[in-house]
Amino acid sequence: MEPIVIFEDNHLLVLNKPAGWLVQADRTGDQTLTDWGKSYLKEKYAKPGAVYLHPAHRIDRPVSGGVVFGRTDKALGRLTTIFKDRKIEKTYLALTLNAPNSAEGELRHYLLKDEKRNTVEVFDKPRGDAKESITRYETLEKIGNLFLLKVSPLTGRPHQIRAQLTAIGCPILGDLKYGASNALPDASIGLHCWSMKFVHPVRLEELTFVADLPEKEWWEGVRIKISNIQQGISKGMPKEISNIQQGISNFQVRP
Repeated sequence: MEPIVIFEDNHLLVLNKPAGWLVQADRTGDQTLTDWGKSYLKEKYAKPGAVYLHPAHRIDRPVSGGVVFGRTDKALGRLTTIFKDRKIEKTYLALTLNAPNSAEGELRHYLLKDEKRNTVEVFDKPRGDAKESITRYETLEKIGNLFLLKVSPLTGRPHQIRAQLTAIGCPILGDLKYGASNALPDASIGLHCWSMKFVHPVRLEELTFVADLPEKEWWEGVRIKISNIQQGISKGMPKEISNIQQGISNFQVRP
């Protein structure tokens, strides 16, 4: 599956990353989303020489969804500040194996990265070099044996959502690294970076981007319920899903 262009202008490129793709290069040498974006821009605009394109953030390899790139040094610098200062609203959709004890809440933990194992350890209280990690969640719906959560990370720690949900007994579908018992066929996990909202770093207008869900069977129940909402068929669906899903049928920036 190829990445999909959600939005582009002279300053930004926003891509929908398929699960399994790296955002940036690692020791595997596998193709990256950054490489794909550079090739796309070079071919579309017949650009000579090297293409400038750098991600303002990353999502994990088994995670799908939106990634924002800066096309100029100026845009990238301002995007980096936006992310650092938490002036961006990111919403993920997560399919978990269990339901949280509380339907909604704010998780506050301290995460310590194990670089050798590429995992993080979760603590309830400050400890050594562990970094504070804050995530808000809301349980939206039970779909079969799974639970659909809307998740908003307020900090940007490695594996934050995955580790924190596991810490409360709600591992993500397919996430063997953090408590799931079975892998998904394509080695992805049930976590998707669904929407991002922030102010354009140059034009200073508010932007909202939505990345379509992967066309995988484990997301099918979510897509069906979304479709039912849009058609006015579904009854009793939480309002929050409808709010998240506005604009699902197109990949456009909505100022």
